[in-house]
Amino acid sequence: MSTKEKTTKKETVKKDTKAAENHMDGRYTFIVGIFILFFAAYLLLAIISYFFTWESDQSFIWQKVFSSSLISVDNWTGKVGAFFSNALVNKGFGLSAIGIPFILGLIGLRVLKFRPYPLRKTLRTLVLGIILSSIVLGFAFGEAKGIFGSGLGGEHGYFVSKWMSAFIGKLGTFFVLLFASIIYAISINRNTIFYINRTMGMVADLFRSKPKAPVTESFDEEEAAEEEAVVRNEEPAHKPEVKDTPIVRATETEQARGATFTIVRDEEEGHPEEKEDVNESVDFSYQSEVEPPFDIDEPSEPLTPILLDDSKVKFMLEQTSEEKEATEDLINSELYDPTLELSSYQRPPIELLEDYKSNFRVTEEELIANKEKIVNTLANYKIQIDSIKATTGPTVTLYEIVPAPGVKISKIKNLEDDIALSLAALGIRIIAPIPGKGTIGIEVPNQKPDMVSMLSILKSAKFQEAKFDLPIGLGKTISNENFVVDLAKMPHLLVAGATGQGKSVGLNAILTSLLYKKHPSELKLVMVDPKKVELTLYSKIERHFLAMIPDTDDAIITDTQKVIYTLNSLCIEMDSRYDLLKKAQVRNIKEYNEKFVSRRLNPNNGHRFLPYIVVVIDEFADLIMTAGREIETPIARLAQLARAIGIHLVIATQRPTTNIITGVIKANFPARIAFRVTSMIDSRTILDQPGANQLIGRGDMLISTGSDLTRVQCAFVDTPEVERITDFIGNQRGYSTAYLLPEYVPEGQGDAAANVDLDKRDSLFDEAARLIVQNQQGSTSLIQRKFSIGYNRAGRIVDQLEAAGIIGPFEGSKARQVLIQDELSLEHLLNDLNNR
Repeated sequence: MSTKEKTTKKETVKKDTKAAENHMDGRYTFIVGIFILFFAAYLLLAIISYFFTWESDQSFIWQKVFSSSLISVDNWTGKVGAFFSNALVNKGFGLSAIGIPFILGLIGLRVLKFRPYPLRKTLRTLVLGIILSSIVLGFAFGEAKGIFGSGLGGEHGYFVSKWMSAFIGKLGTFFVLLFASIIYAISINRNTIFYINRTMGMVADLFRSKPKAPVTESFDEEEAAEEEAVVRNEEPAHKPEVKDTPIVRATETEQARGATFTIVRDEEEGHPEEKEDVNESVDFSYQSEVEPPFDIDEPSEPLTPILLDDSKVKFMLEQTSEEKEATEDLINSELYDPTLELSSYQRPPIELLEDYKSNFRVTEEELIANKEKIVNTLANYKIQIDSIKATTGPTVTLYEIVPAPGVKISKIKNLEDDIALSLAALGIRIIAPIPGKGTIGIEVPNQKPDMVSMLSILKSAKFQEAKFDLPIGLGKTISNENFVVDLAKMPHLLVAGATGQGKSVGLNAILTSLLYKKHPSELKLVMVDPKKVELTLYSKIERHFLAMIPDTDDAIITDTQKVIYTLNSLCIEMDSRYDLLKKAQVRNIKEYNEKFVSRRLNPNNGHRFLPYIVVVIDEFADLIMTAGREIETPIARLAQLARAIGIHLVIATQRPTTNIITGVIKANFPARIAFRVTSMIDSRTILDQPGANQLIGRGDMLISTGSDLTRVQCAFVDTPEVERITDFIGNQRGYSTAYLLPEYVPEGQGDAAANVDLDKRDSLFDEAARLIVQNQQGSTSLIQRKFSIGYNRAGRIVDQLEAAGIIGPFEGSKARQVLIQDELSLEHLLNDLNNR
């Protein structure tokens, strides 16, 4: 090869390398994405302009328009825009063509790495919607001339509907398009079936004949007219001589909700010989879309015994509380759905995660060579084995050996360093014997470890079909099986390991699993991050999944003092939940929620749906160093008692020492995860046995669930993946605020009202007092929320209200009692205070 050819080849390689670098740094991708977005906006403006300039845009011969500069168009975007808009609207899809720029805009955002919506699902929905609506409009309006030359559906809709009508007739085409529209509506909104059923029920009610009540001989036309007047809440012209005729009326609450009760009349006392029941139907009709658990108030007076024909429910003369509850259960037969408040919420799509495909696999040659080295090393020490087999995992390979009869296990276990030397391995771990098997295990690290992606764990059937309350996908075991556990059964989890060995990734794997599986109404997260950088990304899901105390500005808790308040607030929440379980006569949160969902618990008695609360604490050692006993005491209380009421702890630390992981914590954290540590003592502190010091790092971990010890390669979740997930959730409609935990007042601050000077009242004192009396609820969070003020100022106002005798003292988890019952008494009190 000549020198000139070599020079040319080098220049070509340099150009290719430079082009690849430009492509890799994202400049080309950014330019393409921006171009698509600008073109989408241009096209949208052209289509909108077409609605006003359609007469001139349809009248041109386009070959002459582009060949002559003297011809002008009226479209706002010029000749090109007029051409595209006429092609898409008139010659294409009609009114539905306005969705095409939105498709281009979505593609442009995806090229720029923005994912506001799932690309495949949204594109499929938009394309099908454009095509279907074009055909429907073409069938409905035909070839109507005007703003759309081929009708509202464009030429596409007109000719397709015309072709369908020629094959199956207009009536057949109508039913096919109606069926397709219903299927399309159901596919994009799961509540469509509910609305269809509701509409059909309303139509059926119009044709349904109402049952007539049987009448006795004494029920004449005059009594019927008087009864009809009572139904209309009018005074009858003539009052019948009937004593104590009870009437069932709807309460104000029921009237506001649209409840209608038909009149119920009793037998006249003047005809005791004609003693027979008068049966009339009671029609309960509720117009609320989402029914609360209980919509019917208990009657304020005893009801007469009446049989209901349709529902077969008996209102007894003197009902006991159990009978009233049973009656309400029958009336409210539908199950309560806690997810209806955020019924439009969508779980993150699996496409947000990266698929880290790796070509690293243990070769057959490596397996055979390692087997021979193990057998030869044991033979050198006169240890015979009967068989050896290998099980390949993502990070390590397990070699199971069956020793010959008479060989002591301790002899093999003592050769750990010798076997590691012969294999030239980073570090091996001998399991002698393997629990449940008659073999001895030797775990040998692979020369090229494989990466386990979170995508492979979450899309596996084991995770998707898991019926756990709080499923967590942690990674893969040595046998390449997906490792999925239930946090609710653990019930708390301790994560420990040296710096840089995978603790933060492990926490992200736990949180990602929960976010992919649970609805915001079913799960709340309390996040404590003293380092201020590990859990910051999850602040975007504050209005969906996070919980905090009312005086916290940031849902991710970083201040040590706020951590103390939050943990004590969780203890108050725990006590409050136990009171609810006691009233409901159940033992755990699962039984309680099942009873609440089946509408056997009355919200008027304080019952509510209880979401699971997972408390994630990173860098627990730092909290113990700065707060000590103030942190350890509520942690111990929660660890000992919170399992039954759905509060679970996940604690991570990089200092596995005995003054951090104390005996109280270890006793209440049977489930522990150990990443690589530097010494056997640290391993014993975490797991009560060695092994963590022999791990190879980079997500390699041992998880202990009681007596079982499993080696798992933790699934990898990178920061951009977490960011995409939180962005997807945060961009959806959420609750108005984060889940608010009970207020916590430290000891010594509860009697602050005793030192309050009422002559220096806050400017909002009078308005806050009126708010408290009107709502009959005294809390700092209510004042803070209504007046948009800080927690400290709201707390001072509450102290002043207590000193003035408007509200009672702080009572822990219970709400403050409002001592003033009406506004008139309040005004007298305020006047006295102002006249001092």
